[in-house]
Amino acid sequence: MILIGDAIIPYEDVVTISKLEEIKKTRSNSLLLFKFDAEIMAYCKNNSLKYGVIVSSIKEAIYANALMAKYIISDISMAEKVQKIAQNYMFDGRILAIIEQDSQIEAVAFAEIDGAIYKHIIGNI
Repeated sequence: MILIGDAIIPYEDVVTISKLEEIKKTRSNSLLLFKFDAEIMAYCKNNSLKYGVIVSSIKEAIYANALMAKYIISDISMAEKVQKIAQNYMFDGRILAIIEQDSQIEAVAFAEIDGAIYKHIIGNI
């Protein structure tokens, strides 16, 4: 199970962005996180950048996978639905549920979601 933002488990450097121009200000090899944006996703794919995208629908999740998102992120209820589709279609991207505290890890595990990302990592994007 993937855990991003946990105090005990080390995780990769994460940078949240909201505009394409902000990518130029990020450190190389950082994981970019942003809300679904086809233009930013296409740029990341074309430039082989690691990124996670916050989705709010199955359609957005399908596009995110097709555009090579490393992580497809949503709330737990949406993540459960996306995970079932991801398993059926063998998505390359990993599905992450947004959690606020470690007591939610078990719910994510029982739902068989690939992993979790803490809300404090995502911030207000």
